[in-house]
Amino acid sequence: MRAKRCVRTWLGLLLGMTVTVLGALTPSAPARANGPAPPSAAGPPTPDATVPPLARLWPVGLRPSVLRGWDPPATPYARGHRGVDLAAAPGAPVRSVAAGRVSFAGRVAGRGAIAVELTGTGAPPLRTTFTPVRATVHQGDEVAAGEVLGTLEPGDAHCKTPCLHWGLRRDRTYLNPLSLLPPWLLRRDPSRLLPVTSALP
Repeated sequence: MRAKRCVRTWLGLLLGMTVTVLGALTPSAPARANGPAPPSAAGPPTPDATVPPLARLWPVGLRPSVLRGWDPPATPYARGHRGVDLAAAPGAPVRSVAAGRVSFAGRVAGRGAIAVELTGTGAPPLRTTFTPVRATVHQGDEVAAGEVLGTLEPGDAHCKTPCLHWGLRRDRTYLNPLSLLPPWLLRRDPSRLLPVTSALP
């Protein structure tokens, strides 16, 4: 009897310790799942809910490679990347991603720059910017989605290879320009081979 009572006591202690340990671990799992991702986790940037996905196309090419992504600074004057860099060849046409009005077309610090205030995006409106671009539009011009704004100038120190720096702001707040793109434009479906049908005799 004494042996059985001893075994039951040990089993009870082991079970109690297991429940205590599991109870201590359980709350941390949801915290990791719902909280910010660890620094090592990589993935596509989360679209900004304050930016409507109204773009109808990429500003260059069909689906250009993103050479450097959105990396907002911790403070207004801290280091970061206030936009995205898209791979493109010098001379490539740069297009407006949505309808708007050209609010600036000229040179800033020796680089060609264009800014377009997007129609129907509130007050102050969203303003998308493109550099380095040789403008073919002028300040005050109304532009449609897909309209050519200018051509990409040769690369400079900003990118190691030729690229378009695409930015987005509302007043003085920088935003992720990729948020303007709807999911179907962001999606990169894998290539598929289509069947080859021989011509009938």
